[in-house]
Amino acid sequence: MEIKRHKMGPRLSQAVVHNNTAWLAGMVASDASAGVQAQTEQILKQIDETLAAVGSDKSKLLSATIYLSNIAGFNEMNVAWEAWVDKRNPPARATVEARLAAPQYLVEIMCTAAV
Repeated sequence: MEIKRHKMGPRLSQAVVHNNTAWLAGMVASDASAGVQAQTEQILKQIDETLAAVGSDKSKLLSATIYLSNIAGFNEMNVAWEAWVDKRNPPARATVEARLAAPQYLVEIMCTAAV
C-alpha cells in the first residue's frame, strides 16, 4: 500500500494520493484582497495545477466542498465555478457557509479526484 504526499508542509500536504484517489487540501486564494469570484478563480487554477501534479484533471473530480465566509457570495462563486467545471463530468458538490482561517479569505475549496 503506497501513499504519496505532494507539497508537504509542517501542517499538511497539498494532496495525498492512495489507491488511485487524490485528496486535495482546502485551498484559498493567493490574493485575498480580491472578491469572491476572483478568489474562486484563483483557487480553481490552484486545483488545476495540483491535479496535474498528481496525474489527474478536473474531469476526474469526484467531489468538492466549497466553503464561503458569507453565503451571500454563492452566485458570485458559481459564476467562476460554472465557467471552470467540466460540464460533462461535474463532481458531487456541497457549498456551506463557514468562518474561514482569516477574515480576508472569502472562499475555500477542498476536493477529491480519481487519478
